[in-house]
Amino acid sequence: MTAIEGDATEPTTGGPASDAETLLGFPVTRSCSQRVLHVPAEEWVATMWRLRDDEHFEMLTDLCGVDYLTHPGRSTLPPDVDPQRFEVVVELLSLSKTERLRVRTQLPAAAPTLPSLYEVWAAADALEREAADLYGITFEGHPDPNRILMPEDWEGHPLRKDYAVGRIPVQFKAPQAGRPRGR
Repeated sequence: MTAIEGDATEPTTGGPASDAETLLGFPVTRSCSQRVLHVPAEEWVATMWRLRDDEHFEMLTDLCGVDYLTHPGRSTLPPDVDPQRFEVVVELLSLSKTERLRVRTQLPAAAPTLPSLYEVWAAADALEREAADLYGITFEGHPDPNRILMPEDWEGHPLRKDYAVGRIPVQFKAPQAGRPRGR
């Protein structure tokens, strides 16, 4: 039997530790039959190295931030995982096992910070910069922490749920003589 325990076809909703599915000692749930690993922030990088080297997840395909400010009562977490305002979600792919794995890590509102995964998977570079830019989730040790989508002088993080919805006035040019309008 592999490091995975439990029934691979039924959703796991938590329950006693002896009955719950785990991977590398952390709880696993399911979303649309895909395994979802819940890793604490303090075990973030060590677990990612193990997933890459021992579990053969060779490719990081996505990394994104989530702000649960307006949805604190979500029920998709195992009972022993403390829900926080922010979450970082990583999608991994094992080409050798033809399998996907989602990894979710909770981050507090006061300090949404994780170590960078750039050394584990270089593909994390732009994805971490995007999460930092739009959500304010910082990745310690990232080689280029500059903003990637918003101007450097932009204040705030536009995908945070408490970010004010604003508008930027559109500047139109007056029609030039001799040019048809509406084209």
